[in-house]
Amino acid sequence: MSASQTIEPAAQAANVAFSAACRPAASTPARECLTFRLGAEEYGVDILKVQEIRGYESPTRIANAPAFIKGVLNLRGLIVPIVDLRLRFCLEQAAYDALTVTVILNVAGRVVGAVVDSVSDVVELKGEQIKPAPQFNAAVNADFITGIGVLEQGAERRMLILVDIERLMSGAETSLVEQTLQ
Repeated sequence: MSASQTIEPAAQAANVAFSAACRPAASTPARECLTFRLGAEEYGVDILKVQEIRGYESPTRIANAPAFIKGVLNLRGLIVPIVDLRLRFCLEQAAYDALTVTVILNVAGRVVGAVVDSVSDVVELKGEQIKPAPQFNAAVNADFITGIGVLEQGAERRMLILVDIERLMSGAETSLVEQTLQ
């Protein structure tokens, strides 16, 4: 019996449901992910979605915008909405310090900034390093989690929560970014 035959049907369905973010198909080379921290947890997004990484600048606040939309920045003449991922993920609010950065992303044809606590590094993940996303009940919206990346460096083991940034930034709540700018 091969390894693929011993996987439970639910796990196979989860594998099929993974989006392309940070997950290579069996016949393609490994993909690279930008890793960043929010609190004690480490996350990863497809490096191909990243346009640039900037030090945190206080954005211009937009009236009546949800709390996770911090405002907008003028990026070389382009008005960019800024989303605080800590607030978007319902984590406690952090103090903005010298390590806080804004990751400028190309998402669904738009440029959006994501505020994170710090950027760690760029890692290459092979298919076998990516585990299925955990299953949650309906009370927890984890549709944007594509899997868990497991990196082993000597005795140290890192786990990355892999985020489909397209799905996260184009969800119903974040579509308010569009409305806010109009």
